Amino acid sequence: MVQYVSPPTLDLSFAALSDATRRGIIDQLGREDASITSLADKFQMTLTGMKKHVQVLERAGLVVTQKVGRVRTCKLGKRGLKAEAEWIEAHRKLFEARFEALDEIISEMNWEGSDEPAS
Repeated sequence: MVQYVSPPTLDLSFAALSDATRRGIIDQLGREDASITSLADKFQMTLTGMKKHVQVLERAGLVVTQKVGRVRTCKLGKRGLKAEAEWIEAHRKLFEARFEALDEIISEMNWEGSDEPAS
């Protein structure tokens, strides 16, 4: 079996973003930095659950945390999503081209079918 090898950062990012809660965390941190406690309260989950989500986002480089005293603050990572956006755009163009080709085939089939006399 042939396997496609993608950069590990893409795999980590897409895996991290596959969860709605983690996407929500990214949205929230896009507005303002937040402590793990405040994120847990906002998303109505336990501290342990929120820590696990934040760790996944940290491994992907999407979030960084800093501990000051007893408070761990989260903020967006500097890496961004440029590589992921480029991958999505390349595949969007591929799908668009294939759908356009399919539209042309269907149009030709409809045109050829309209030349036949009605019975």
